[in-house]
Amino acid sequence: MPPSYILRRFELRDLPRVISINRRCLPENYSESFFISHHENFPEIFLVAEKDGEVVGYVMCRVEIDFSQFSLIPFSSPKKGHIISIAVLPEHQRKGIGRALIEKALENMVKIYNAKRCYLEVRVSNYPAINLYKKTGFEVQRIIRGYYADGENAYIMSKDLQ
Repeated sequence: MPPSYILRRFELRDLPRVISINRRCLPENYSESFFISHHENFPEIFLVAEKDGEVVGYVMCRVEIDFSQFSLIPFSSPKKGHIISIAVLPEHQRKGIGRALIEKALENMVKIYNAKRCYLEVRVSNYPAINLYKKTGFEVQRIIRGYYADGENAYIMSKDLQ
């Protein structure tokens, strides 16, 4: 990422700008309370990219406990990260910002939350995002039919973090 951009934790003062970026860049939009909840519960993996004092992108994640294949005893269940939303303003895309946001979020998932895997959903038609995720080590695991509100399918992509 060019040195003119900085990555930092999301702060509540960033909320209007992050919501604006989300609405401008993505068809999936979230409520104010959804963003605030992720900020309160997972502050180290809700990050923004800033250029000249202005937020130009963000990544919002959470960590979940996977009970599906392991004991129901929480401390023995592996934690998995979930990239909920990532967006970079069009005029700042293709400059390494998205990749830097993902890599820093993944690093924090491991270091702070002890996550073992990470996954995300992506529209099957979103080739730029799919390519970005592949560059950061994600692989397509399966398709979820009709996942999005408009009926489009989603790929589930995941990556081992250890």
